[in-house]
Amino acid sequence: MSETTVRLKDRDIQLRAFAPGDAAAMLAFARSLPEHDLLFLSRDITHPKVVAAWLAQVADGQIHSVVAVEGDAIIGCTAVVRDELGWSPHVGEMRVLLAVAARGSGLGRVLAQAAFGTAISLGLEKLTAQMTIDQAGAIGLFEELGFRGEALLKDHVRGRDGRTYDIAVLSCDVARAASQRAALGLTDGAA
Repeated sequence: MSETTVRLKDRDIQLRAFAPGDAAAMLAFARSLPEHDLLFLSRDITHPKVVAAWLAQVADGQIHSVVAVEGDAIIGCTAVVRDELGWSPHVGEMRVLLAVAARGSGLGRVLAQAAFGTAISLGLEKLTAQMTIDQAGAIGLFEELGFRGEALLKDHVRGRDGRTYDIAVLSCDVARAASQRAALGLTDGAA
């Protein structure tokens, strides 16, 4: 993705590909989020080794990530994760994270649409997304993109406090959702 600027509620936000120079800002962003927002991720991105591994997977083309930057701070990010060597190279997982202060600005929708555009450009046929079941706003946003509930994983993740949480798995037929969005005059930015 080339760098682009979006104006949201009188704020200029830069969107660009996640790059090695963003590691410290990503750690600061991840550490600023409530732990509950991170539970759907397979790894804890508040650790430097995890962010380094993420960047290595970006460099290898396994993950396509976009960061939303305001000033010097990352205030949101998205990723489309795929495994070209696995049994499901046609499937990607879409992830979106947003700073608490950026919620309600429309940035989550912009990032989700950019990730959806990335999935289209990669030729993915199916996307999945995971979140805790109480994240109604996120579930609603993904449903607007054409995702539907596919599975519920009971007590699937455990927070640092020892409490377990259920994870909702949503999925989307990319071509079907893209054609429905096009018929409605909606577009998705390719990242």
